[in-house]
Amino acid sequence: MSEQGPSLAAVTADTAVPSLAPVPPGGRGRPGGCSAPGGASRGLSWPELEGLVRLQAASLSAPPAGRAGLTGGGSDARGRCLVCRGPSDGRARCFQCELHEQCAAGSLADVVVPVAYAVKGGSHARRLWQYKSPGPAAAAAAVLLRALLLVFLRDHRACVCRAAGMPAGPTHLAVVPTARSRPGQHPLRALLAPYLSCRWAHLVARPVPWRGRDLDPARFEAAPLPGARVLLLDDTWTTGASAQSAAMALRRAGARRVATVILGRHVGRAGVTAPPAGFGPRELPFQPGTCAVHAGPG
Repeated sequence: MSEQGPSLAAVTADTAVPSLAPVPPGGRGRPGGCSAPGGASRGLSWPELEGLVRLQAASLSAPPAGRAGLTGGGSDARGRCLVCRGPSDGRARCFQCELHEQCAAGSLADVVVPVAYAVKGGSHARRLWQYKSPGPAAAAAAVLLRALLLVFLRDHRACVCRAAGMPAGPTHLAVVPTARSRPGQHPLRALLAPYLSCRWAHLVARPVPWRGRDLDPARFEAAPLPGARVLLLDDTWTTGASAQSAAMALRRAGARRVATVILGRHVGRAGVTAPPAGFGPRELPFQPGTCAVHAGPG
């Protein structure tokens, strides 16, 4: 297996480009390479995508750069979990991440990086629901979310990969399947695949009873991935059970490293109107130039 990971973005230049059209595997015969879907899509330049990110930036909050990891002591000075960056009540890990570590140490993702917080009642949380729901708002939500994740991957993939112990980059991409086995392609993969040149790991939900929000090593299965380095994508993280169950399936298939990137880390429990203090745009403004594991150049 080549040590050089595939290009994540269909366009890698920082200057304006005519299109972000689908990119085939480049004629090199890479197994599982993305193929161009039927139909044309509107091309967007990087400046246009960056403009779409700026359009939503004021309404977003995000974890600041800081230490991350699944093991070790200490705690975030602001009460954020060192794994998922959610509220932790002053502990090193939130209750769910601590439980996952106790149950499956060594089988979880090497790093979890939320792009932004999905604050209950906020616009980002609403878009994450809208883009995969029927209705007139779905298309507009998808455009904004696609821009946010593509620009994040372009600017911060190196940070994420370094934090996960795979500086050479990923060999595969994967999307956390829906636990309810939604028919057809996952909405997040459908949103991104035309714009990514990559190999996709085959990861599916198994036909077992859905156990809600519990970590479940039997929930998903993946095709063999000996020695793979996987960048695992998900749209939302509430307890992390789905994403970590998917990471466990990738490990079981042979993946050596798993880095998880989340579009929105939900903040605010069901039935509670106000999210925990300190997680809104005023306290933690979204800054495109940094990320939760930002390491700077070099």
